[in-house]
Amino acid sequence: MKKILFMLSSMNIGGVEKSFLSLLSTLDKEKFDVTLLLLEKKGEFLSFLPDWIKVKEASWFGAVKPVILQPPKKTVHEYFVKGEYQRIPGFITTYFISKKLDDRYLYYKHVLKNIPPESTKYDLAIAIRDLLTLLIIIFLTKSKQEKKISWIHFDVSNHKINKNLYERLYRKFHELVVVSEEARKQLVRLIPSAEGKTRIVPNIIDDELIIEMSKEAITFDPNYKGLKILTVGRLSEEKGQDLAVRVLSKLRENGYNVRWYCIGEGKYRDNLESLIKEFGVEENFILLGSKNNPYPYMAQADIYVQTSRHEGFCLTLAEAKCLSKPIVTTNFIGAIEQIIDGENGYIVNVHEDEIYSKVKLLLENKEIRDYLSDVLSKDIQKREVTQFSY
Repeated sequence: MKKILFMLSSMNIGGVEKSFLSLLSTLDKEKFDVTLLLLEKKGEFLSFLPDWIKVKEASWFGAVKPVILQPPKKTVHEYFVKGEYQRIPGFITTYFISKKLDDRYLYYKHVLKNIPPESTKYDLAIAIRDLLTLLIIIFLTKSKQEKKISWIHFDVSNHKINKNLYERLYRKFHELVVVSEEARKQLVRLIPSAEGKTRIVPNIIDDELIIEMSKEAITFDPNYKGLKILTVGRLSEEKGQDLAVRVLSKLRENGYNVRWYCIGEGKYRDNLESLIKEFGVEENFILLGSKNNPYPYMAQADIYVQTSRHEGFCLTLAEAKCLSKPIVTTNFIGAIEQIIDGENGYIVNVHEDEIYSKVKLLLENKEIRDYLSDVLSKDIQKREVTQFSY
């Protein structure tokens, strides 16, 4: 039986975590002994983990988390207040050397040098999503016999990353898994040394499970008689919900009987609430918050719109396809690998006027909405679930 270690920050509601749950559903528990190490054992998706998965929390993470996330000056101050004077010279020296050499790996190595390595030896260790899991898994699994994989879910071309740091980190991994061909190209363009290590594994979608979950009985604005648009995603500038507010305002001004709903939560909520008030669409742009099961809302919506400025693959787009929703999506990495413009949905540039134009087209033409839904429904019947392998 192969021993696998997965590492995530938490099991908060998000596309990456949802994709991870789908991946677990493809594993044979008779063949794999799986451990999930969480930096913080929290999140609404914890209860969705299969009972045969071993879940551990990094008990030591609380001590290093502030050092990693806060300004170095604050760390030095805290060492001084606690009387831990002996820690200050090494910390300051390492910080300035790493800054001078533009190599933050030295800094992180110093910060993480005392974390206890895993006592269990794994055949495969997989760091999912972010920089912290990348860094920590290197120091946790030091055996050369343990194969290390970085599972990259974001578009590296749209994130500010320390190139020297990531080049050093990726040298320590046997394989770099990306979720689309375009994401692979962008990774190799930014970090050429990754060329021979990349493998494309699209986000795993369990069509049958999504369709079954979409049947859950919910109350979704039952008294509203107009058309319903839905967008799902973390409330953030990169997800582009601000564009949706502007588009809805224009639609309402031009007489369209439509409401726009957003499922998701995030630090951008206050900004969106202010924008919603500014454009006077409080009654028709509805922030629904996080939902453990967004699929009934998706199933009952008339149109699904993805307004993201950038994505790696976009799981919610794949889920909307699974439920045969008429789709308008912005042109981020991964969109062209899911949508054929004009055939099973529409792809537009990240601009409110272009989003408006295609949404307006769908609102006005039920026959086009029905056609797109029919095409997607036939596609689902042909699709096979991706299986995890290594």
